[in-house]
Amino acid sequence: MRDLVEQHAQAGHEIGILCDSSTGGEHEDRLFEQIRPHLALGLIRMPIRRAVGPGDLKALWASYKTIKSLQPDVLHGHGAKGGVLARAIGSVLRVGRYRVARFYSPHGGSLHFDPASLSGRSVFAIERILERFADQLLFVCAYEQGVYEKKVGKPRRPSAIVYNGISDRDLQPVPTRSDAVDFLYVGMLRDLKGPDVFMDAFARTERIVGRPLSALIIGDGPDRDKYDAMRARLGLGRRIGMLPAMPVRQAFAMSDTVVVPSRAEAMPYIVLEALGAGKTVIASRIGGIPEVLGEASEALATPGDAEELASIMAKAVTTPGWGRNTMPDPDGFRATFSAGAMADAIMTAYRTRLAAI
Repeated sequence: MRDLVEQHAQAGHEIGILCDSSTGGEHEDRLFEQIRPHLALGLIRMPIRRAVGPGDLKALWASYKTIKSLQPDVLHGHGAKGGVLARAIGSVLRVGRYRVARFYSPHGGSLHFDPASLSGRSVFAIERILERFADQLLFVCAYEQGVYEKKVGKPRRPSAIVYNGISDRDLQPVPTRSDAVDFLYVGMLRDLKGPDVFMDAFARTERIVGRPLSALIIGDGPDRDKYDAMRARLGLGRRIGMLPAMPVRQAFAMSDTVVVPSRAEAMPYIVLEALGAGKTVIASRIGGIPEVLGEASEALATPGDAEELASIMAKAVTTPGWGRNTMPDPDGFRATFSAGAMADAIMTAYRTRLAAI
């Protein structure tokens, strides 16, 4: 999102962000401050909880008043709650003959529900109804589009895939420090992202290679204390360090190999950023990750399978040139996953739908 804001602002467009204020921490606050100069329409943060609740009505009304005062040409909702706000508010504005294009990009959220459950069927029925209030759906990967079609149905509105992209500054190699560790985990500290799988796989990797290794876990999150206790329980306190969230390229300097052991993902930026920094990435075969690393990549493991993940990690530290030979071609990667390509495709979609209103 930050890269998209910068690209569109540099092209002369006026951008604003309206988002949740109840999640994130100091690191996220710093990231917002970095892009504030590019936000001509401002940065508006208010409580927008993940779960459905009474507070949604307050958030909807506050969002409506803010958006109406800004008079945007485009509303682009990201994620389930963002999608509801953008489509609902945009549709109300359209009733008043206000010209605004409504876009929705699903990002996990509602798509994580089980279609066999009552809650899942209800959520997908709501998604289907809300679909008619969008001018276009934009998916960040083919996987995400496939999940939507399987659980909600084939879109009845125009749709397209626009891969996430990273900026030119993130497509520069990050030199590795002399005191680098063997493996690095960077991300939120919660079960969905798999830090526990990472630690389990790390211990198994040591047994496979027959010697002590080193790792770092960098990030913040609600389960930090639990993972810290797990690290001590497994006897890994001296070999796996834990540091708070920091700028991602600063983190990348601490290892040549980044492990992404998520149980669920759509198109995680950490994979793109790590590859852009010239790092070897070992990841779960989940979401759009195979579309980046290659469907047949040796660097992909079954989500939640610590044993399979460990076998890949062992190859990475014992086979000379394994990472270089396994990662995607750098030129092809840049052509597909640059922020410029992403911004151009999204702006083309905006202009096309605005012209049709």
